[in-house]
Amino acid sequence: MKKREVQASVKDERLVKKRRDQMIKGAVTLFIEKGFHRTTTREIAKAAGFSIGTLYEYIRTKEDVLYLVCDSIYDQVSSRLQKALDTNRGTLESLKTGISDYFKVVDELQDEVLVMYQEVKALSKDALPYVLKKEIQMVEMFERIIRGCVENKELELTENQIQMIAHNIFVQGQMWAFRRWSLRKMYTLDEYIELQTELLIHGIHVNDEAVSKLNI
Repeated sequence: MKKREVQASVKDERLVKKRRDQMIKGAVTLFIEKGFHRTTTREIAKAAGFSIGTLYEYIRTKEDVLYLVCDSIYDQVSSRLQKALDTNRGTLESLKTGISDYFKVVDELQDEVLVMYQEVKALSKDALPYVLKKEIQMVEMFERIIRGCVENKELELTENQIQMIAHNIFVQGQMWAFRRWSLRKMYTLDEYIELQTELLIHGIHVNDEAVSKLNI
C-alpha cells in the first residue's frame, strides 16, 4: 500500500525530517497527557520548540501530525523487531527469544505504543489502512517463526492456529503498555514475559474431568 504523502512547503528534505522529528516527539508527550482531540496545533508547535507558523510549513492539518506520529512509532517498533527476530530458525527457542525481545521493545517504547493504541482510530480514512498494514506485517514476522516450528515438528498447529497465536503475541506485547497501570503492580517485566510465554506455548492445563464436562 502506497505511503501517504504529507505536504510541506519547505523543500529541504533534511530540514523537513528534523522539524518533523521534533514535532513527533512533542506531540507524543501531549497526546499521552491530553489525547489527540484535546491537543491543539499551537501546543504541538510549542512542545516542538517553534512557532505555529513554522509548524504549518511542515504539515497542513493536526491529522497530519497524528499520521506522522503513528507512522514513526510503527517504523520504530518494526525496525527493532526485525533486528531482534530470527524468522529463519523456526525453533521453540527462537520463538521464546522473539517474544521476549518484542516485549522488551514495547517496554522501551511504552509511551509511544500507548499513543498508537489509543489514537490510531482517529486517523483519516486514507491514512488508517496504510498504518495498520504495518501492524499486520509485524504479526506476519511471528507467523513465520511459528510456521517454522510446525515445519520442524516442534509444534502441531493448523494455519488458523498459527495466525491466531501470532496475533495473540502481538497484542499481549502491547498490553504491557496499555495495561501497565495494573500489570506493573503484579509483575516485573521479566515475570510478565515468562508467564505470557508459558501460557502461549503450553496453554491452560485443564483436568480430564473438567474437559469432559465442557465437551471440548
